[in-house]
Amino acid sequence: MSEGGSGLFVIRTFATDLDAKLAESVLEANGIESIVVGDNAAGMMPYLNSLHPIRLMVKEEDVELALSLLEIP
Repeated sequence: MSEGGSGLFVIRTFATDLDAKLAESVLEANGIESIVVGDNAAGMMPYLNSLHPIRLMVKEEDVELALSLLEIP
């Protein structure tokens, strides 16, 4: 799923900032640039994550590798 023509694709959604940041760290450690996008008022309103999940996004050319790195065994 493309996000607004930016060349970024949502590869996974998360309910918590911590889970999203951990996944972002795994990708970063493997040389994949990513971005975490969420709107929960900087953590002040975590209940908003149930309405608007936190999204982890990568460039199109990194989608396949990123998904394989985040695959749960």
